Amino acid sequence: MSSSLTPEQWRPLARAHAQRVDQLTAGRRRRRALGHRHPVEDFLFEYYNHRPAQLRRWHPGPGVVLVDAAGQHGTWVGYLTDSAGSAWVDVEGVSARRSSTIGFVQGLLRATLARDPHLGCFGLHEWAMVYRLEQGQRRHEQLPLRLGQDETDAVVERHQVRCSHYDAYRFFTGAAAPRNHLRPTRETQTELEQPGCLHAGMDVYKWCFKLGPLVPSDLTLAAFELALEIRELDMAASPYDVSAYGIAAVPVETAVGKADYLARQRDFANRSNALRSRLIEVLSALPR
Repeated sequence: MSSSLTPEQWRPLARAHAQRVDQLTAGRRRRRALGHRHPVEDFLFEYYNHRPAQLRRWHPGPGVVLVDAAGQHGTWVGYLTDSAGSAWVDVEGVSARRSSTIGFVQGLLRATLARDPHLGCFGLHEWAMVYRLEQGQRRHEQLPLRLGQDETDAVVERHQVRCSHYDAYRFFTGAAAPRNHLRPTRETQTELEQPGCLHAGMDVYKWCFKLGPLVPSDLTLAAFELALEIRELDMAASPYDVSAYGIAAVPVETAVGKADYLARQRDFANRSNALRSRLIEVLSALPR
């Protein structure tokens, strides 16, 4: 069953979405024009390879006919139009083309949602990515290490590293990889993903935009906003000094820092699970 939105109904929704995206991405767009970089925020655009202009596009999701939208939405991939000028998501066509991705994402989200969050990693994946590196080898060379290289290495050695996320683990240094309690691979992703993982929380945004326009933009934007918060903690708890970017350190090498990290991690796990549930509901309603 479908519903229709008149221009007076859908245009304000599209405009409000674009304005919110513009607010959230203003820094990225300004830096881009100047050739400047931001080691915290840029991750969501460069690693995930989704531009602000793409995020800015408003998608109503399946089953919504937009009256007088053929001139805009009708020019986008994944939409159908009629002679009256209406546009709507080609649910059957997009679902058929993306069926393997939809199936994988559903399975991954359900498996993740079924697990209790593991809350004892303390963000040590970022520490493991610089473990025993020489000057000039780090990903973020423009950022100093808060504790210096020797003490950074010592923090890794004093803790058990338990990273369950393959796309974080694959960036561990050669010396750090054997210290990880798990050996995540792409093939075991569904078996190991768990909701306490910061990177799994950010990935909810990735799954939303990768399956657009099947996913309503309000859900994608909610996932993006959560990913922004998670990424800030990811770097605040890292060995890097990000104070120059207005971000206070979460010193996970201390008891106080650990408690702070755990509280935020628990909150992110709950919020990412809520978004996972919403995304599963959207995907479950698609034709098979």
